[in-house]
Amino acid sequence: MRRPTIADIAQAAGVSKGSVSYALNGRPGVSEATRVRVLSIAEELGWAPSTAARALSDGRADAIGLVVDRPARTIGLEPFFMELMSGVQTALSEISTSLLLQVAAGQEHEIRTYRQWHAQRRVDGVLVVDLLSGDRRPAALAEIGLPAVVVGGPLPDAAQPFVWSDDAAWTAMALRHLADLGHRRVARVAGPPALLHTSRRTRAFEEAAAELGLERHTVVHADYTDEAGADATRRLLSGVPRPTALMFDNDLMAVAGLSVAQEMGFALPADLSVVAWDDSPLCRMTRPPLTAIGRDVKGYGEQAARVLLELVAGGAPGNRRGAEARLVPRASTGRPPAEP
Repeated sequence: MRRPTIADIAQAAGVSKGSVSYALNGRPGVSEATRVRVLSIAEELGWAPSTAARALSDGRADAIGLVVDRPARTIGLEPFFMELMSGVQTALSEISTSLLLQVAAGQEHEIRTYRQWHAQRRVDGVLVVDLLSGDRRPAALAEIGLPAVVVGGPLPDAAQPFVWSDDAAWTAMALRHLADLGHRRVARVAGPPALLHTSRRTRAFEEAAAELGLERHTVVHADYTDEAGADATRRLLSGVPRPTALMFDNDLMAVAGLSVAQEMGFALPADLSVVAWDDSPLCRMTRPPLTAIGRDVKGYGEQAARVLLELVAGGAPGNRRGAEARLVPRASTGRPPAEP
């Protein structure tokens, strides 16, 4: 069905296109009766203003952008991103602003996308996720002149405001829970090592393990997929001596790891304890349900979007810290098995 135009409204109302434009934009130059008639006909025809035309007239696209350098399949499966985007959409829907999502293959592709969006006036600003060590995106966005909010941090050298969560403290909290139960051999299945939050979690894991006097602690890296989580679990549980507890950097890998452990004959928590990062429905649906680090991911996305909207509106928002996380103990963690 063809999208109705100003010309269609003008023909139906029996007035000029100029009169329709004045009426739709609330400008003087037409009578009140004509304005009411034009607005009524526009509504009947299902007319909506062109965002491209508006961008040319006032510079606003009424959209923000999010570029994700992850496989599309991973984004669709991982509850974290679904909840994050749900929070972003909640904030945007209040002011009829859209979210433009793009999957990229590397930082160069992502930066090219920012340049293109800015040149075409397709977005008013962007959210930057998955920070890397030596990340080039904040500097590139500052050079482009595109408003941005960094989701993650702290990032002291960035020109942009950021929202952040204390990954280090939460990692130590989960490890302390396992140590308090008596575990001395703990392995962590981490995300990609290039990610800044992965390195911060690893540093916190190693520091907490040393402080707690754990005799053996291991970190292996994966890519957040269920396949990678399953493979890492199989390798770790086949080693000697094997860990008595596993920590996973996301819920998807934890669920896959739980399944593999059970296939290998390990009972939870009698033989093995498991902790997941980011509590989600997946963690509650397994048997046994998974102990997890719980945080308000939807609220985190909403907070990031509101900071960006404030920035786009000409404000100077400061850095914001997300809500504190909590450990949600469930049946997947218990005391370690007795040594033979």
